[in-house]
Amino acid sequence: MLVDQVHLQSTQDFAVLGGGDRAALGSAALLDHLPEPVAERARWWQRHLVELLTGLPPEAPAGARPRPEYDPSRHSLAERERVKAAELAELGEKVTARTVKRKRQRYEAGGIAAVVDGRLAPHASLLGRADPRVVTAIRQAIGECVPASTRTIEHARWRTEQILAADKAGVPVEMPSRATFYRIFEKLSHGIHVTGSARTRRSLADQPEGPFRYEQVAAPGELMQIDSTPLDALVRLDEGVAGRVELCGLVDVATRTIAAAVLRPTTKSVDASLLLARALTPEPMRPGWTEALAMSRSVLPHRRLLSLDERLEHAAARPVIIPETIVCDRGKAFISDNFRSACRTLEINFQPCHPRSPAEKPHVERTLESVATLFCQFLPGYLGRTAEHRGRDVEDEPLWSMLELQGLLDEWLVARWQTRPHDGLRDPGVPGRTFTPNQKYASLIESAGYVPLALDGDDYVELLPATWRVVNSYGIKVNNRVYDGPELAPFRRQPSGITRKRDLWEIHRDPYEASWIWMRNHWATGWIPVPWKHLGSVPQPFGDLAWDHAAADLRRKGNPTPTEEETAQAVAKLLVKASQGPADRQSAAEARASRRDRRVAARTRAAAESTGPRPPTPEPSASATGAKHPGDDEAAEGTEGPQMAKVIPLGVFDPFKEADKRW
Repeated sequence: MLVDQVHLQSTQDFAVLGGGDRAALGSAALLDHLPEPVAERARWWQRHLVELLTGLPPEAPAGARPRPEYDPSRHSLAERERVKAAELAELGEKVTARTVKRKRQRYEAGGIAAVVDGRLAPHASLLGRADPRVVTAIRQAIGECVPASTRTIEHARWRTEQILAADKAGVPVEMPSRATFYRIFEKLSHGIHVTGSARTRRSLADQPEGPFRYEQVAAPGELMQIDSTPLDALVRLDEGVAGRVELCGLVDVATRTIAAAVLRPTTKSVDASLLLARALTPEPMRPGWTEALAMSRSVLPHRRLLSLDERLEHAAARPVIIPETIVCDRGKAFISDNFRSACRTLEINFQPCHPRSPAEKPHVERTLESVATLFCQFLPGYLGRTAEHRGRDVEDEPLWSMLELQGLLDEWLVARWQTRPHDGLRDPGVPGRTFTPNQKYASLIESAGYVPLALDGDDYVELLPATWRVVNSYGIKVNNRVYDGPELAPFRRQPSGITRKRDLWEIHRDPYEASWIWMRNHWATGWIPVPWKHLGSVPQPFGDLAWDHAAADLRRKGNPTPTEEETAQAVAKLLVKASQGPADRQSAAEARASRRDRRVAARTRAAAESTGPRPPTPEPSASATGAKHPGDDEAAEGTEGPQMAKVIPLGVFDPFKEADKRW
């Protein structure tokens, strides 16, 4: 009668009533690191012990029967041990039944590796017979080297000697010889890179001690990571000035999609906030892009998404992902109040990492490195990841401008990154198959769904950095600049009603464009654009970078407290001077200052240029540009004080009419 094993084990009264003797475990791989005589001795003991336990040796043929003296059904285990001891004694092995019993117990507990004679096996001693206090001192010296600059082993040896000399608690410890110290130091510092790269040493020290934890995400936008890093390539900022910019990127963990990436001279909180807005905006097809980059030609479900979001009609093949949770490091741009406020406005869960914990956002760290290896190294002006990988005269190569490089980066992300199979996007059922970010997004969007989120002009203003100011009679002062306009008339010297902010008014501004600010109307709704009062005298756009540089230059020239108008004029002169280029003959100090001025002006102009969604710029009012309103002359006639005389222009001299005149 045959019974299926599944049905047998599924019955309620099934139970294992007894079992035979467990066969001893053994593996030949455990003996590979031992000398051949020691390994052969262990196999010899294994054959005798298996026969002692089961009655048959390991190499017994099928159907063989045990010898009578080793038959488990006839003799007890103790009797078989005495028989085996007598048999080994006849073979010339001086062992007792107690020795056979001890070997049998060790074999049952640990297998063949447990019967190896420890006296014959080589011992892998890490530190030998080194004094524990010397080992402790060396470990302390190694620990001090982790955050410091890279030094040689001789410095660690000197530091160890100092630590031992400072220990007055016990008997003085003798410093080991140079060769012994080098041998112990090499074993204790293995994998720490004490004498190697300081960057690698600090990175390894910042890794968590426990096992890495991998986030399980099932929907696009469920977990996203943001970070910025200097771009490994030079750009042409303005007038041929070569400079370095930063790359700020937002990566989706579920699909490995780079939802947005921007190049900026320096990463500010407004860049991180507007990066969120760019991730929520479809990437439009640009002039010159091939039609193969369109979303309608990709693996993305364009038709179904188009029925939900009309903005995708002329979009490129880059998915629009709405973040739910964003993980970032503790950079100033990311932990700022502005970025936190932007996350709250968009209802995004904000999760900063622990200090010096890049392993908590490994996906964006590796992604930005991949951009350097897959994209930047093909650009002119490539710098390499460190100074030792940098070539000569890199700044003399034909460089792209920041706007041109931004366009190339956007096209490369759509054409290459989104269509490149990613090693982290493998099919769990078929590990040999990898997905591209677009393929992974297309598969996940079937179950996660898609809800569009469109932003208007007021939403972009909401993402700008906020500050709180009072509306004075002369206007609003922000960073030593005064902003004023006729729209502020009802709010001058009036409280905002926000008591927790001391009745101040909420002001939003763009650090890269200092010409306008936006004041929230707490009495009603909406925003009030307010121009800078010197907007008419300095029409060129500039931001905080040029303003701070001009103010510092005035202080260096003996003007400790420059006025606002003086600083504005200095900024204007700086931009004009930078556009004209350096003089033919300059001293070394003047040349350095000129290059510095040109670099500041070039970075300012590059930052002022739009590289994506930006807040709306209002039209300048007449008060900002200095133009007259109708009725200004009539109003001036009724005022007291000295009046300007009426100017009568002279006519153009005409010799023919002059000849006809009668005197």
